[in-house]
Amino acid sequence: MKADKVIEQSERYYLPVFGRYPIVLDHGKGCKVYDADGEEYIDFLAGIAVNCLGYGHPVLSRAIAEQAAKLMHCSNLYYTEIQAKAVKIIAEVSGMDRVFLANSGAEANEGAMKLARRLGVSKDPAKFKIISADHSFHGRTFDTLAATGHDYYRVGYGPLPPGHVFVPYDDIEALEAAMDENVCGVLLEPVQGEGGVHVPAPDYFKKVRALCDKYDALLLMDEIQTGVGRIGSWFAYMQTGTEPDVLTFAKGIGGGFPMGGFAVKEKFAHVFQPGDHGSTFGGNALACAAACAALTAVKAENLVERAAEQGAYFKKRLQETAAKFPEKVKEVRGKGLLLGLELYKPGKAIVESCLKDHVIVNCTAGNVIRLVPPLIVSKEEIDAVCAALERALAVF
Repeated sequence: MKADKVIEQSERYYLPVFGRYPIVLDHGKGCKVYDADGEEYIDFLAGIAVNCLGYGHPVLSRAIAEQAAKLMHCSNLYYTEIQAKAVKIIAEVSGMDRVFLANSGAEANEGAMKLARRLGVSKDPAKFKIISADHSFHGRTFDTLAATGHDYYRVGYGPLPPGHVFVPYDDIEALEAAMDENVCGVLLEPVQGEGGVHVPAPDYFKKVRALCDKYDALLLMDEIQTGVGRIGSWFAYMQTGTEPDVLTFAKGIGGGFPMGGFAVKEKFAHVFQPGDHGSTFGGNALACAAACAALTAVKAENLVERAAEQGAYFKKRLQETAAKFPEKVKEVRGKGLLLGLELYKPGKAIVESCLKDHVIVNCTAGNVIRLVPPLIVSKEEIDAVCAALERALAVF
C-alpha cells in the first residue's frame, strides 16, 4: 500500500485522537527507522521511550517469534513457565519482591493506586487520599487522569474519582502541608517526563519517604518512563537513596512489546486477595517472552551502564548546542538518556524542522524538546542529532 493510501485509510477509519506527522514508517534497524518510500530517519523518540533495544534486535525478535509459535495466551487461571521466568527477572532487576503484570502504564498506575486505597481503607474508611504532583502524567484511565497534574488532560469529562490532591513537584514543604492521616499513598515520578523532564533535588525523595512513613502512607513511584536503564540505573529510585513501597513499570520493559505492571515489597504482597485484582491479557506468554528477552539483552549488553555513559556525553553536547543559542534555549535538563532542551517559545517548529532533516524528536510541555533514544545509541548518532538540532535552532 502506498504512503498516501495508508494515510487516507487511517484518517478514514481511525478515531481522530492523534496529531500525526505525514510519514508512514515501515521498518527499523538499530536507532533508525525507514518510511514507506525507503527514507531513513534517526529516531530519538523510540516509541516514546519504549524501544530500549532499538529496532530489529535479534534476541527480542527471535524470542517473540519462537513464543508465538508455541503459546501466545492462555489465562492467569493457569501457570506458564515463561511467566514464572518474567516475574523473577523483573523482581531481580527492580529490587522488589512481588510482581503483577498488566498491559500498559495506565493499568500499572491504576493497580498501584488501587492497592494503596485497599490498604488504606482497611485501616480507616477515610484513608483514601492520594497525593501526586503538578505537571505529572500517570495515564488516561479515569483514576490515572484524576492523579495527573495537567488540566489539559483532565477537563471535559465531568467529575473524576475523588480523593486526589496535587502539590508542586520537588517542593517538600508543600507536600508536608498536604499530608495527613487520610493519605494512603503518594504517587510521584522520579523524573517528570511528560511534564518537561524535571529532575528533583538530590534529597527530595528521602524527605518524601520520611513523610510517607510518618503518616503511614505508601510511596508509589511511577517508573514507567524512567525504568529499564533509561536514566543510567535499572530504575531511577536507585539513584535517590530510598526505596518505594510500590513501583510501576511499562514502556521499555517489553522492548517494544506492550507490557506494564507494578512490583511491591513483600510486606504488601497480600493486600490483594484472589479476585481483588486481575487482568485477562496481563502476563500473557508472548509479552512475558518479550520482557525476558529485552531484560536479558539489556543485562548482557551492559545497556544500563551504557545509558549513563552515553547520556553524560549527550547532555554535554546539548549544553554545547544550547550555549550557541542562549536567546533561544533556556536550559538543558535530565539524566541518562531522558533529556530535555527547554526553549523560550513553543517547540513544534523544531520538531518539524528536524523531521525534514530526517531526525525524529518530540516536544512535550509545549516548549521542551524531549530526547529519549534507544539505549543502544552511539556517539555518532548523538552528534548527528545535535547537528540537526543546531540547524533547526538556527532558523527557529
